[in-house]
Amino acid sequence: MKKTNSNIKLKKFYGPSEQPGEFPFTHGIYPNMYNDKLWTMRQYSGFSSAKESNKRYHYLLKQGVKGLSIAFDLPTQTGYDSDNEIADGEVGKVGVPISTVDDMEILLKDLPLDQISISMTINSTAAILLAFLIVVADKNKIKRDLLKGTIQNDILKEYIARGTYIYPPNPSMRIVTNIFEFCSDEIPNWNTISISGYHIREAGSTAVQELAFTFSNAIAYVNAAIESGLDVDKFASRISFFFNSHNHFFEEIAKFRAARKIWSKIMKERFKAKKIKSLLCRFHTQTAGSTLTAQEINNNVVRTTLQATAAVIGGTQSLHTNSKDEALALPNESSALLALRTQQIIAYESGIPDVIDPLAGSYYIEELTDEIEIKTLKLIKKIDSLGGAVSAIEQKFQQNEIGDSAYDFQKDFDNKKNIQIGVNKFFSENIPYKNIQKIDNNAVKKQIKNLKKIKKTRDNKLVKICLSELENGAKGDRNIMPLIIEAAKVNASLGEISDTLRNVFDEYKE
Repeated sequence: MKKTNSNIKLKKFYGPSEQPGEFPFTHGIYPNMYNDKLWTMRQYSGFSSAKESNKRYHYLLKQGVKGLSIAFDLPTQTGYDSDNEIADGEVGKVGVPISTVDDMEILLKDLPLDQISISMTINSTAAILLAFLIVVADKNKIKRDLLKGTIQNDILKEYIARGTYIYPPNPSMRIVTNIFEFCSDEIPNWNTISISGYHIREAGSTAVQELAFTFSNAIAYVNAAIESGLDVDKFASRISFFFNSHNHFFEEIAKFRAARKIWSKIMKERFKAKKIKSLLCRFHTQTAGSTLTAQEINNNVVRTTLQATAAVIGGTQSLHTNSKDEALALPNESSALLALRTQQIIAYESGIPDVIDPLAGSYYIEELTDEIEIKTLKLIKKIDSLGGAVSAIEQKFQQNEIGDSAYDFQKDFDNKKNIQIGVNKFFSENIPYKNIQKIDNNAVKKQIKNLKKIKKTRDNKLVKICLSELENGAKGDRNIMPLIIEAAKVNASLGEISDTLRNVFDEYKE
């Protein structure tokens, strides 16, 4: 039993009659929540090269990280190899470059893949990066059913808010459902999609729009999977979500509580899911990058702490805390450590995780939760009336709504109705921050050199055969995941696999 510092015994839950772990899961998806197990502490990382990123992962694991979160560079996200002229100047800049299975093997070197979970923030090329990981696991004789982790695989939000799409929506949705089907049989403990409201929020949406657009996308994915012949209870338990924890402390807590209610009702009432696990809104949270400032960067530690606390009170399953210097560059080692320590202090020193949904029953929180639920469902209904998420995206509905919200926010910021400390109020002389994480250009050059060597020394006839098989499979109705894995095994590159699919599916243009 948990106690306060004054030895006052604590109940695990102080709320009303509905209990944690009970439908509609307002108070938490598990009966004991953090009393049984804390959230997974992650730090998002990736830069310069696979070798440099691997060093950072080992450092973070030694400092207490429980799950890895991999950031990929823009060429990798958009289906280009590091040696492609289009990638020039972008290799290793906002994440790690991964062009072949060899790169993935270096990235994951000496990491216990059967003991830790790995989250990969990747969408258009999600199938390829997952295939690379599977090949590495197979090579190391790690059983596929022991692999735990997540691929974001949320292509619809790329059209709405982020822009790293490759193919048009319909073939992209086919790839998503192919991944669902493959993983349900081959990697049962892998989360096949992390439907992201995070980037929608970063683009300027409100909390309500974040939930509504995320859940409308989720409805589209579930519909697509069912139409492809999958039973909802076979894949729904591996769906997860990715939310933003923004500045308004109480609204964010209420948003997380409302999210659980909304999703459980959608799955039960709209899709007639029967298994309890199919109803659970499991989510990862990241603190809000868009709230970080280049001015007075130490203020970012306070912002991140409040946002992380809201996520924990809100019942997140996994959390990444942004580093104080991310408005300037990728985080350096010491700022990444401080961001991790922030989570650890909340977990082990604050007493916040001792009680489940500690604000349950608060008049303010309960009413906010209800209001967010009502407004979110109303907006989902509007998207339904437009033909669903894909049709609404084609009509630019979500994009225009986010644009309007971002404009309103900026207008209020300019008029000082929205205050950002150190930027438009209470600012001091800004002292330049000197410890910026540098991208190692030599590491980038080695990355490109190694890739060119692989392309020369591999069995290129075999590569050609595998890519031809993939092209034929994509033209038909076969599940393309096994074909991508076979191509990966013979060192076909990410760019080559992407180009093969481009030839079949074409590229999406705004």
